[in-house]
Amino acid sequence: MDGDDPTRRSRGRPLAAIARMPTGAKVFLILSAGLLPLALIAFFASLQTTRLADQEVRGRLRLASAESARALRSEIAWELRELRGALPAIEGAAPNCGRLAGVFEPQAANGIRYAVLDTDKRLLCGVPIPTAGNQTLTRGSTAVHLLPGSGAQLEVTGPTGYIARAFFPTRFLAASAEPSGMTRDFGLALVDRSTALELRRLATTDALDRHEAQRVDLGVQGLSLEMTVASAPITSSMVIAALSPFLMWLAAAGIAWFVVDRLLIRPLRRLRRTVSAYQPGEIIDPEAGSDIPAQEIRELGETFRGLSQTVQAHEHDLAEGLSRQTKLTREVHHRVKNNLQVIASLINFHARGARSGEALGAYASIQRRVDALAVVHRHHYAGFEETRGIEIRPVIGELASNLRATASEESRIGIVLDVDPWLVSQDNAVAVAFLITEIVELAMNVSPAAQIHIAMNAQPDDPGQATLRVSSAALADGRDFASLYDNRYGRVIAGLVRQLRSRLHHDTAAGAFELPIAVAGRH
Repeated sequence: MDGDDPTRRSRGRPLAAIARMPTGAKVFLILSAGLLPLALIAFFASLQTTRLADQEVRGRLRLASAESARALRSEIAWELRELRGALPAIEGAAPNCGRLAGVFEPQAANGIRYAVLDTDKRLLCGVPIPTAGNQTLTRGSTAVHLLPGSGAQLEVTGPTGYIARAFFPTRFLAASAEPSGMTRDFGLALVDRSTALELRRLATTDALDRHEAQRVDLGVQGLSLEMTVASAPITSSMVIAALSPFLMWLAAAGIAWFVVDRLLIRPLRRLRRTVSAYQPGEIIDPEAGSDIPAQEIRELGETFRGLSQTVQAHEHDLAEGLSRQTKLTREVHHRVKNNLQVIASLINFHARGARSGEALGAYASIQRRVDALAVVHRHHYAGFEETRGIEIRPVIGELASNLRATASEESRIGIVLDVDPWLVSQDNAVAVAFLITEIVELAMNVSPAAQIHIAMNAQPDDPGQATLRVSSAALADGRDFASLYDNRYGRVIAGLVRQLRSRLHHDTAAGAFELPIAVAGRH
């Protein structure tokens, strides 16, 4: 089934977690999610501006480094060509020192030196130049040695074993490689496979300065020229420009949350607490303690105030109506009680004038039933304001006294009670009173000396019912009992049992009537 789908349950958990969050947190999350794309767009726009500036620097750097590489390549290639051309090509020929002197001596003031050595490493012309490097050159080979902090030394070995050397200081190489039109500071370095000769140092003033470097292969003896320029530095303004979108995002979300919380959430919470503490009859005061800034919430509070005033007025009307109804009910109960007393007095008055025993017995029978109704009504009237029910034990006790009092003078009946303090409804109390009256009168008519036991105890298997048991030897199966029960009392007893919605059990051997009675509890 779809309800048991694990995927759907996993999706529902985050939604349920969001639903349980406070409204202020939901507002903050929604605003953050809505403003974050704008912050990201502004952030990437600032990064794109910086990237475009860096691309412009790289383009200028490529042009300048290419120009410097061409100039330095031409200079070194020309110097090597001159050194190679001054060496003799055949055995026995002399080197052309004059050619080298015409090339290098005019630049001696710039620190340029040259030397020509024979096969035995003896100086033939120029000035002595120490051997650079520990590698022995073969005939016809060329080498360029980088001397960090000093300059570069060119060395050419001719086919006859003669050696020509030339030394170029760093400042000369830097001047030769300087690009035209380069207005910003830059750095230059001549690099081979293992050594780097710094021709010009790039000034650095801050650890956050950024640099762009471009390396160009000269195509001469594995040399490369590396040019470095300063790109846009990471300044405080750049950092602020990059972070300001996120700061504005957080500020906007925070301000919006603050406004919503102060104008809506907190007033609603105060109003909820006020309404939750409301008790019927009170007046809701939503503005107690502080003013509510939102007009709509003030109007809602006024609505609650009006409702509470209406409820208070209705409560007052209901209380007055209940008081009037209570007075009327008391008056009705009082009149019913007086009427029952009048009926009982009339029956007693007429019974005194009865001439025959049969008439006197009939009046006594009627008197017992009126007394049973009066007893129940009197106990109901005494506690009619309580809704739990009528306590049956005093009702049965007073009923037993009346039954003994209305027995004939020849009767010697005895009634023993064993009744727990049960609470029953008024309808059940009336039916129980009439049922006990019928059964006790049946026993009295069977045997004037009957001993009757009335019990009403709990049922162990059902706490909502109690067992009413009326037992006597006069209630055992016999001719007189059967005649009276079948012709006079049986139909009435069966009707009362149906009114109680119960089932009557008659133990003919023990002489006992027993039935369960619904109870409302114990007193």
